[in-house]
Amino acid sequence: MGDMGQFLPFVLMFVVVYFFMIAPQMKRAKKEKKFAAELKKGDKIVTKSGLHGKILEFGEKDNTCIIETMSGKVKFERSAISMELSTAVNAPSKTA
Repeated sequence: MGDMGQFLPFVLMFVVVYFFMIAPQMKRAKKEKKFAAELKKGDKIVTKSGLHGKILEFGEKDNTCIIETMSGKVKFERSAISMELSTAVNAPSKTA
């Protein structure tokens, strides 16, 4: 019983780290992967670097997409698209 008491703080620390750090990060990664898979042509998006545009086409073999901006077409990786910023752009505005 005495040996078990020495490891109890480490076990509790691991449980706390898992529920407050690891599990939310895994949940967020799953949501981002689902978001990237559900993108379709014509969606308005914002990249993580702040570039606004509309999806024209997808490159399935290299996991890229071509984005139309006001200054032309740009090819980006799907992982460069920001889920939070893109959903904010597509959300209906709350005007009175």
